[in-house]
Amino acid sequence: MLVPNLGFVLLFVENPQKSGIFYQDILGIKPIEESPTFVMFMLKNGVMLGLWSRYTAEPRVDAQAGAQEVCFAADDVDALYESWYTKHLTISQKPTDLDFGRTFVVLDPDGHRVRIYKLREKN
Repeated sequence: MLVPNLGFVLLFVENPQKSGIFYQDILGIKPIEESPTFVMFMLKNGVMLGLWSRYTAEPRVDAQAGAQEVCFAADDVDALYESWYTKHLTISQKPTDLDFGRTFVVLDPDGHRVRIYKLREKN
């Protein structure tokens, strides 16, 4: 029987160590597991974020980065954007208001989209 809880998200990357440094910097946490081909973080809600070498993943990875997003909520989208902007991250979308709320998007070293958002408060 399937337990409908998200356990972890895997991103297939060129260089897990380089991507691990990127995510350690933006998340402010250290990986719980590291090897030359894999790095894993435990997020505050218990979901794991894994960075797996696209060259050792099985089955073989054919897809390119950018077809999906990893999304994180933030209390102050604009303040976080300003903080990350000073780190010279690749910005895909500057802070903007969309129908769901305030958001911006950065790209990791492989081009995976990392969306930061704050949902619009319902009146």
